[in-house]
Amino acid sequence: MTAADFRRIALSFDGVEEYPHAGFPAFRVGGRKFASLASQNEGYGNLMLTLEQQAEFVEEAPEIFLPIHGGWGRMGHTHIRLAAASEDVLIGALRTAWKLRVDKNAKTRRTTHAGRSGATNKKRRKRGR
Repeated sequence: MTAADFRRIALSFDGVEEYPHAGFPAFRVGGRKFASLASQNEGYGNLMLTLEQQAEFVEEAPEIFLPIHGGWGRMGHTHIRLAAASEDVLIGALRTAWKLRVDKNAKTRRTTHAGRSGATNKKRRKRGR
């Protein structure tokens, strides 16, 4: 697979938009990043995963997946070796990162909405409304 394949597949998911991040293409859904091509010059795509997901991918296919070096990798950020990945593997990995971001966005919206609603109701009760 190539960086062009990574881009094509990432953009095929609902609600995804491409934007420049530090001079490289990145992909977000709901305004939050889930993948990038920041390491494309080294032959990698980057995925934002949980540590558990990262461990599963690396254990299953260490020739394709590896944690990004340093602190980012310890937070679940994961390289995918584009040349070693099949289309099915790349689709599955990007879908996993995309779905994680969609789920986190939905959870954040519920929490934020509930928090605002609760604060508004509290103010109304204080004012006797």
